[in-house]
Amino acid sequence: MSYQPFPLIEISGTPTERGRSYGAQATERIHKGAGHYVEQIRKMGLTQEDMGRLIAAFLPTVKEFDPAYAEEMAGIAEGAKIELEAILLLNCRTEILQLARRHAGLLDEPDGCTGAVILPEASLNGELIHGQNWDWKAECVETAVVLRIRREDGPDLMTFTEAGALARAGFNATGVAITANYLESDLDYTQEGIPLPLIRRKVLECEHLADAIRAVACTPKSASNNMILSARDGFAIDFECAPNEAFAIRPENGLIVHANHWNSSVALSKVKDAGILSTPESYYRDWRVRQHLEKKLGKLTVDDLREAFFDDFLTPYSVCRPPRPSHAGNISSTVAMILMRPAAGIMEVAPMPSRNREFTTYTLETRARKGLPDTREAAE
Repeated sequence: MSYQPFPLIEISGTPTERGRSYGAQATERIHKGAGHYVEQIRKMGLTQEDMGRLIAAFLPTVKEFDPAYAEEMAGIAEGAKIELEAILLLNCRTEILQLARRHAGLLDEPDGCTGAVILPEASLNGELIHGQNWDWKAECVETAVVLRIRREDGPDLMTFTEAGALARAGFNATGVAITANYLESDLDYTQEGIPLPLIRRKVLECEHLADAIRAVACTPKSASNNMILSARDGFAIDFECAPNEAFAIRPENGLIVHANHWNSSVALSKVKDAGILSTPESYYRDWRVRQHLEKKLGKLTVDDLREAFFDDFLTPYSVCRPPRPSHAGNISSTVAMILMRPAAGIMEVAPMPSRNREFTTYTLETRARKGLPDTREAAE
C-alpha cells in the first residue's frame, strides 16, 4: 500500500483569516478527523447532549488563554463548514477523550511517541537535530497535515498536526522547536488547565527559547505531558509536566531521548507514574534510540536519527510501531516520523514509517530574532 504525503497548508493574515483559509484547504481531513472522534465518544456511551456539554466547557478556557486562538478556531469551523464544537474537539481531544473514557470507566488510550534531540556537540556538522515518532490511531495517517503559518506579529512557524488543530510538533523561523510525548500520573484531571495543542502553539509563537520555556513550565495543565524544547543555537531541555508542576531534564552526552514514562527523580518523588498499564514498552523504546545514537556521538546526522526511529526491536511493541490492536481496542501505530533541522528550516515527514520509508521535505525560511535579517542560508 502506498501512503500519500501529508498535505502542506499555508495560511496568513488575521486569526480569522488564517482560520478560514486553513479550514477551506483542509476540509476533508478536518471532517474525517472530527467524525472519527465523535464516533469514538459515542461508543463510550455518552449522549449527544453529554458530548456537547463536555466539549463546550473548553471554549471559555481557550478564550481566556488567548482570544486569538478562539477566533482562529471559529475561522477554521467557518472555512471547513463544520460546527465550532468539532474544532474544539480536535484541539482539546486529549483532555476530552480521557475525560469521556473516565466517565465510561474505560482504559486510557495513550498518545505514545518517542522523541529525541541531537545537540551540536554530538552531531557531525554542529547542527541541532530534533524529531519524534508520533504513535496514535492508524486512521490519523489520513487526517494529519503540515501547517505553515505566515505571521506579522511574530516569527513564521511550521507544525505537523492533526487537521483543524493549532499545533503539535514543529519549529519557527527563529529556530525554537518542540515535540511532545504522552505521560500519565495520579494527578491528572484533578485541576482545570490549558489544552496541550494551545501550549505547543504558544511555544511556536515565541521569539526566544526563554519565553517558550516559560510557556511550557508555567502554564497549568489538566493532564501530564512531556515536552522537549530546543533552540537552533545549540540548547535543548526536556520538561516532564504534571498538571501543576514541570520537572526539567537536561541532555546527557549531547542527547535528549524520551518515551512515555517518567524519568525525573524529583518528579517520581511527587507523582505516581500511572502509564505503565498502557505503555509498558516505553521502558525500552527510549533505551533503544539512545543505544543507536550513542554509537556515533560526535558524528551523528539526521539519517542516524532516522534509523534510530526505524528501530523494530520487539515489534510490534517497538520504537517504530506497525499497526496493531491496542489495549483500548483501536488500531494503534506510528502514524508519522518527523525529523527537524531548525537552523536549516527543514522538516522531513514520513507517513506510516513501519510500512513506508518515503519522506516529504517541507521548508520554512529562517531569520534572526527581533526582525533582523538572518545570515544563515534559507532552505530552498
